[in-house]
Amino acid sequence: MRSGHTIRILLVDDHAVIRQALRMLLESQAELEVVADVENGREAVQAAERLNPDVVLMDVVMPGLNGLEATRQIRRSCPNTHVVMLSGFVDEDQLLDALRSGASGYIIKKSDVSELVLAIQTVYRGNKYFSSALSEGFDLAEVLYQAKRSDQRAGVEALTPREREVLQLIAEGYTNQGIANELFISVKTVEAHKAHIMAKLHARNRTDLIRYAIRKGIVRLESVEEAERALLMGNDAADAAVG
Repeated sequence: MRSGHTIRILLVDDHAVIRQALRMLLESQAELEVVADVENGREAVQAAERLNPDVVLMDVVMPGLNGLEATRQIRRSCPNTHVVMLSGFVDEDQLLDALRSGASGYIIKKSDVSELVLAIQTVYRGNKYFSSALSEGFDLAEVLYQAKRSDQRAGVEALTPREREVLQLIAEGYTNQGIANELFISVKTVEAHKAHIMAKLHARNRTDLIRYAIRKGIVRLESVEEAERALLMGNDAADAAVG
């Protein structure tokens, strides 16, 4: 770390209480400055392009645009910005996806403040940092090896950035029209993206896509369940109105 330089940080998490707690903890460190905190991946990409932070602390699973896709976009538009993924649990597949997305670090949310600060300082210097908890669950060296192999780019990695956005919105219960409105594209374009996604992932139906998105950490199971409950309530209300 350059002497006397303040590390500028962008916080990204869909839970306000977590953002507030992280901001308070990090700003107690003299060498750290939180330049902004946002609640989803799209806001993160916009804030990163506007503020050019040194480090982004990024939640993995968020509605609208998840942390993995946001990391990909930030690394493309802000190559000097380093991303540390924040996860609620130890997951080998999620770590592998984070590395392939361009993240420089991966840390568990329950880690001590001292470890979080160390992670920020480490990636700021251009190195990688992984939570000490990861060594207890699997072979970290093997995961790093897999992440470097160019022939491992399969599944969600084969999707375009737009297809990954569409996949997440499908899993979150959006209709084709809803996706079109959210992404400012036509319904026909949504249908084309959906067909390409299903072909690339060898999915037979929407259920297969949802299962894949949950398994890869693109959406939370709770988000899918909430979307399904909302859909059922909407159908019940429509039936009552007709009756």
